[in-house]
Amino acid sequence: MKLTSRAFEEGESIPRKYTCQGEGVSPPLEISGVPADAKSLVLLLDDPDVPTFVRKEQMWDHWVVYDIPSSTTRVEEGDKLGTLGKNTSGNNCYEGPCPPDREHRYFFHLYALDTKLGFPEGETKQEVLDAMQGHILAQAELMGRYEKS
Repeated sequence: MKLTSRAFEEGESIPRKYTCQGEGVSPPLEISGVPADAKSLVLLLDDPDVPTFVRKEQMWDHWVVYDIPSSTTRVEEGDKLGTLGKNTSGNNCYEGPCPPDREHRYFFHLYALDTKLGFPEGETKQEVLDAMQGHILAQAELMGRYEKS
């Protein structure tokens, strides 16, 4: 399975448009190679470079989406897809990169599952990860970077 974006390449800078300093909309994503027997997709966006003075866990969840149709091959910018979970700010939405101190890495994680999770809106990343155990058929990752200017 593969996850790419027309807006940035693996390891490159995420354009300002998709951050807290821009429009704050989610970037366009391309999905390929989803297993034929997948029943749903999960998409997570997190930042593991958060300084301890912001969060002792050093992780910020920016986007949690589950029960995305497994037939999805393209996510246009700002698309509403699947069921939205709760990000670290406590909101059920995409929250663009907004590092407080330096350049951070932002990881888009995509999972193909052999089931639908069936949760209502508002589950946390950890709740989704726990429910996915034993159901992951394939996974892909895309990493972008961002530093406020």
